[in-house]
Amino acid sequence: MFNKNQFGERLRILRKRANENQGDLAAILDVTITQISDMETGKRSTTLEKFALICEHYQVSADYLLGFQDEER
Repeated sequence: MFNKNQFGERLRILRKRANENQGDLAAILDVTITQISDMETGKRSTTLEKFALICEHYQVSADYLLGFQDEER
């Protein structure tokens, strides 16, 4: 089952691994830094379009970000 907290934690890990700050990811997704922070803390999710862009940007599967599998690809 989808868990916003797990999604947020995985997003944060991927962002930090890529040496990006929240502002960098916000610019890529065309959202505010607050929206990135809210996603990473599990307060909110995102649109399908932005979710697909996150997967593409970090080269991970949707199943990984959604918490359905532990392997990134």
